[in-house]
Amino acid sequence: MALTDELNTAGTWLFRRRSYLPLPLFAILMLGLRDFAYPDGSHALDVRWEMLCLGVGLLGLAIRCAAVGFVPHGTSGRNTAEGQVALSLNTSGLYSLVRHPLYLGNFFLWLGPSLFPRKWWIPAIVSLTFALLYERIMFAEEAFLRRSFGQQFERWAARTPSVWPFAAGWRNRWVPPSLPFSFRTVLRREYSALFGLIATLTALEIASDYFASGRLYLDTVWLRISLGAGAAYLILRFLKRHTRILHVPGR
Repeated sequence: MALTDELNTAGTWLFRRRSYLPLPLFAILMLGLRDFAYPDGSHALDVRWEMLCLGVGLLGLAIRCAAVGFVPHGTSGRNTAEGQVALSLNTSGLYSLVRHPLYLGNFFLWLGPSLFPRKWWIPAIVSLTFALLYERIMFAEEAFLRRSFGQQFERWAARTPSVWPFAAGWRNRWVPPSLPFSFRTVLRREYSALFGLIATLTALEIASDYFASGRLYLDTVWLRISLGAGAAYLILRFLKRHTRILHVPGR
């Protein structure tokens, strides 16, 4: 099998399972927490660092929301079992600055938890793993888009970077979104990403406090955050599955 075919096959396989790709890395995070101690013995400093990790993850979620909120139906979704889906080619909004804004957001969603143990080698491993896996996913996705949209894709790809939006001349590449922002679409599509981020950080918080103090407990700040995220998840999941409240025509 030619190398391009191997990359395309691997990328398609990974694309269908991309929601589960971070799970094996959780073991590395737990390994990095085994000798966890509060910075300078201060729990307050530790909470500040945890909020920084949360902020990095939320940056990734914000990037995803900024992309998802403007796109039409049939693109930039969470489709997995059915594989690649693209009824049209997104070339405006964030897609005029970078070809894969959702995956740029995913990187920060991975990076935030990887910073939690305060070990330099963990975000290094996570970043290298992300690059290895998503390079193949992007290869397969772009092969599909090239087959589907031909010259339109080629022209867009020629002027738009793959993952870094602030390459030279980025201001001149900006094209306003073709559709208005839909907050309901964001809620429908991204509530699980928020819950996944909070659940991961909460688990790391419980583990880190246990390794540092020998006690199994959850800080008040994380208890409130996790309860709020859990309640939002259940409400939005119910609305998505059993009502039309979050449905927006054409999205």
